[in-house]
Amino acid sequence: MKKLFLQSLGPGLLFAGAAIGVSHLVQSTRAGAEFGFGLIWALILVHLFKYPFFQFGPRYAAATGETLLDGYKKLGKGVLIAYYIINFATMFTIQAAVTIVTAGLASQLFGFTNDLVLWATILMVISLIFLVIGKYKLLDNLMKYIIVILTISTIVAVIMALFSTKDAFDVTQIIPSGTVELTFLIAFLGWMPAPLDISIWHSIWSVEKDKTTVLKTKRKAAVFDFNVGYISALFLGICFLLLGALVMYKSGENFSNIAGVFATQLIDLYTKNLGEFSYIFIAIAAFTTMFSTTITALDASPRAMNRTTKLLFNRAFKYGYWFWILFLFTGTFLILKYFMDNMGILVKTATILSFLTAPFYAILNYKLITGKHTPKQHRPGIYLRILSIVGIVFLIGFSIWFLMSL
Repeated sequence: MKKLFLQSLGPGLLFAGAAIGVSHLVQSTRAGAEFGFGLIWALILVHLFKYPFFQFGPRYAAATGETLLDGYKKLGKGVLIAYYIINFATMFTIQAAVTIVTAGLASQLFGFTNDLVLWATILMVISLIFLVIGKYKLLDNLMKYIIVILTISTIVAVIMALFSTKDAFDVTQIIPSGTVELTFLIAFLGWMPAPLDISIWHSIWSVEKDKTTVLKTKRKAAVFDFNVGYISALFLGICFLLLGALVMYKSGENFSNIAGVFATQLIDLYTKNLGEFSYIFIAIAAFTTMFSTTITALDASPRAMNRTTKLLFNRAFKYGYWFWILFLFTGTFLILKYFMDNMGILVKTATILSFLTAPFYAILNYKLITGKHTPKQHRPGIYLRILSIVGIVFLIGFSIWFLMSL
């Protein structure tokens, strides 16, 4: 029974591995550090309102045996071209952002060099080796252990922080005001728990899992698998916000906008407040968080670009997946080599763009899952439809609010 349970999990944990990255380690922790417990409302709301659109990825894959990209083509070739352009414009920055944070943590944890570009290259090579050797199956199995290690080490860190704090808890919720605070809020919402285009990655992993197991995943199993990953992302998001609030709030520490430096400051501040004995728990939690994201992002964007290219040109490219992996590897290396000093701006730009494009993906996913291209028995019920409509209004409303506040 235990073996069957573990086998039923896969794409959902890959989703969690991709989601639990910069959004949690950097954005959630910074939210707790700067606002205390004040942005818990935002974290919960964004998980609630993005939930349907993420779920529609594995739901559509289970219903049709196709990826969301195949569905987008049915909605019109222009939709697929728009996705192609948006993904091409953002995938290098996203990969660079998650990799440089991982590199900063690796440097702190393993030492031997402080050259973050070198560390980033080493980590991408290791990730590439994982993908070359094991492809989807190894990534699927690896993620189950990474998520377990991450969850345990993070829970331990939160418990230590709770017992170490002497301040009274202030759970007053805060609505940010002013351009700086509002920009942070939109960036926080943009990548929490993840950009909405990861629903496309999830549908690709779902189809890939069916190929490796030679079994057709049923809708209920696909939704259950997704829920496990989504709840894990929500739980760990709250944990990292709590860590930021308990350890950093009103500490007087000035955080760097450079992601790698921020990661180093993060571990140093934890160990200073919780004690040196906590170092291993914090370091392992942070590193596994980011390394899992580095691997899954390096796998998913090339899969998506390869599939989109095939659909646009109506032909398969034999080594298309590996071409895009190497292209992404090279582009990420060049960004880190020549633009690392501007990583703070690049990350903020990527997160804001992710939020502003969220309504685009939300509307597409909703239209696809409720329309003629999805069999009736697999379409969402009335409550999920209502939540979807409210979610679309929420995403559009926040985007307009942000643009009018600039």
